Amino acid sequence: MPTFTATILEPFIQSLFVAAGVPEDSARTVAHSLVDANLCGHDSHGVMRAPQYIGFLKDGKYLANPPLTVLHETPAVLATDGGWGLGQVQAFRLLDKLMAKAKLLGIAAGSIRNCGHIGRLGEYAEAAAAQNLAFFATVNSHGAGRRVAPPGGTEGRISTNPICLGAPTTTDPVVLDFGTSAVAEGKVRVHHQKQIPTPEGWLVDHAGLPTTNPGVLYTEPRGSILPFGGPQAYKGFGLGLMLDLLAGGLSGGRCSNPGDPMAGIGNAVVFVLFDPAAFGGVDHFLGQTDALTGYVRSCPTASSGPGIVLPGDPERSAKAQRLADGIDIPDGTWDLLTKTAAELGVGALA
Repeated sequence: MPTFTATILEPFIQSLFVAAGVPEDSARTVAHSLVDANLCGHDSHGVMRAPQYIGFLKDGKYLANPPLTVLHETPAVLATDGGWGLGQVQAFRLLDKLMAKAKLLGIAAGSIRNCGHIGRLGEYAEAAAAQNLAFFATVNSHGAGRRVAPPGGTEGRISTNPICLGAPTTTDPVVLDFGTSAVAEGKVRVHHQKQIPTPEGWLVDHAGLPTTNPGVLYTEPRGSILPFGGPQAYKGFGLGLMLDLLAGGLSGGRCSNPGDPMAGIGNAVVFVLFDPAAFGGVDHFLGQTDALTGYVRSCPTASSGPGIVLPGDPERSAKAQRLADGIDIPDGTWDLLTKTAAELGVGALA
């Protein structure tokens, strides 16, 4: 596998989007988001997505520079249409507007329908936490991507529907960001590209039997991803179901729907931000988050067990390591990137 530093990889990815007709500032936003996902250890949301997004641009499924159109606005609410623009661009546009509203009113909620894939939700929680704002987010696959079967079922009915919660502290924020399926679909795609089996407990085949073959998600008859917690994970599936309902229903987009293609192209998005200044006060909030995170970290550990890990720690640890050692790009992903570069007339990295 080739290895690149982020400072080399990010301008290359940006150049691909510019060559595909994306304005430079938007291309920079997407490239930074994708490379940052790789740095944080989430390769499923990293540069492997660039050929996919560019393919959508080429096919007209994504537009290079649509506005974020306001559908409805109140002092605390903003409902928008992304016009099938690049998801990271539209999501940050929404987040910027909501942060201003939350600072003014104490709370703000917003949504996007018809939005490209917005990437790693934790990135938006980190940006909100940098402004001392607490954060909630969810997305679904805008009616498509029905990869997760209900307990006892053999066909996918909902998408992987992540939930993200972020809380600032005086140091590193606590950022909980996970799909309500056993694994993100993108991580299965990584195994599929590498042509390696998935871990047990991720997938079932079309008959509902456990399998480690990632290809079951991409060929007929299709298998599905288990909800988190295993085949009888009623809590995991129930949470994913509720998030699907909220993302599709509140955004004006779509919930998982049998009439939509299986291969999703984007998200229906819901963000909610809270300014502690309007509640118990920023100093109180940060004092309490510092105290609790410190108390949890002080917990005694079993002699043979790992240290205490809080949400957000794995991403920071991965970023420190990959900033130092570089980002490994799987051969299958690199082949797609070099092919995309050649088609766009962009010189490939050596």
